Parts: sequence; C-alpha cells; structure tokens
Amino acid sequence: MGNSALRAHVETAQKTGVFQLKDRGLTEFPSELQKLTSNLRTIDLSNNKIESLPPMIIGKFTLLKSLSLNNNKLTILPEELCNLKKLEMLSLNNNHLRELPSTFGQLAALKTLSLSGNQLRALPPQLCSLRHLDVVDLSKNQIRSIPDTVGELQVIELNLNQNQISQISVKISCCPRLKVLRLEENCLELSMLPQSILSDSQICLLAVEGNLFEIKKLRELEGYDKYMERFTATKKKFA
Repeated sequence: MGNSALRAHVETAQKTGVFQLKDRGLTEFPSELQKLTSNLRTIDLSNNKIESLPPMIIGKFTLLKSLSLNNNKLTILPEELCNLKKLEMLSLNNNHLRELPSTFGQLAALKTLSLSGNQLRALPPQLCSLRHLDVVDLSKNQIRSIPDTVGELQVIELNLNQNQISQISVKISCCPRLKVLRLEENCLELSMLPQSILSDSQICLLAVEGNLFEIKKLRELEGYDKYMERFTATKKKFA
C-alpha cells in the first residue's frame, strides 16, 4: 500500500476519530498512527498480517473505545495495551494468542471481548477483575476446564463453544449476572454439568448441543423445570 494512500487514511481519521484499514496485507501496526494518539476512538486493522503491537505506541491512545485486529497473526499482547482506560470493545478473533497480559484486568471500561479462534488453554483469570464486562467470546480455543475463579466473572454472556471442556466448576452458578452460557461442541459428559446451573443460577439460555450426551437426558435432570421457567420468562420479555 502506497504512502499517499496511507496518508489520506490518516488525514480522514484525524477528522473522524476512526481509522479503518482492513484487507491490506499490512505486516505491522502503522507507525503513522502515533500522530493520532489523542484523536482516535476507533481502530480497525482486521484481516491483515500484523504479528505484534508496538508497546511504545499502543498504550497512548487515551480516547480509544474500540480496537479490532481480527484475522491477524498476533502471538502476544504488550502490557502497554492495558493502559487503554477508555477501551470498551476489544476484538482479536483468529489470531495465535496463548495468554493475556497479567495487567489485562486494568482495562476497567471493557464491555465486549472477542477472542474466538485463538490458542488459549485456560479461562484467563484476569477477566474476573473486569467489573463492566458484558460479553466474552472464547469459542474455538483449547480450553479444557472451567476453574472455581469463574464464579467471580461479571459477564452476562459467556461463549465457550468449540473448546475441549470436560470439567466445569460448580461455582459457575454463582456468576451474579450470567444469563447466556454457550458450551456447544465440547467434551462434556452429562455428569460433569453442575446441576446448580439448572436449579440455582441466573442462566436462562444454556446451549450444550454437540457434547457427549443426548439433550433429552438433560431434560430429565433435577432443576430442569426451574431452568425452563427462567428461559420462558426471558423469551416472553423479548417477544
């Protein structure tokens, strides 16, 4: 991509606060953006070949609310990313991330996090510090179990479809705001699904198709009627 074309994008972004440059074969984060650290509210560099984010620049976008880098080649995120105190939406689907920075819990304004199609092997414990997080997509990773720390998650929707989950902590029933739990296409035996999800949680949409049991067996479990009451009540609300 030519310098003049990039310059034109930068000039537009200066006026609009939005920098979008998708499908351009970029191999690195455009250094020209450091001129706009106090302007930009949205950056979208999806569908490129970016392997890393520059630590010296990325943490300086003080007004940034939305950052999308889907379909790139990121293997690691710099700690400086966690300085983005106004960031509300972070979308990093289809990269090569194995973990999140230890300071990830400092992204205090974050509401939506998408990490589908990465190489995470565990539920990142840092997510439990994020009090405004509403939606988390961790589908298509390599997560095998859900630990006790899950009970501290504040999310409304948690997508764990297409992982390798065979164990779930009973603490998932303690999530105070969790309404939608997606666990399709994992490795769950029915005996490993905590019954308290049905009888004693806020969850009103539980998606578990494609595991190691028949859905009709789920309907026979104690507490299923309580779950259906919540499911039906929610359905009516949005009808």
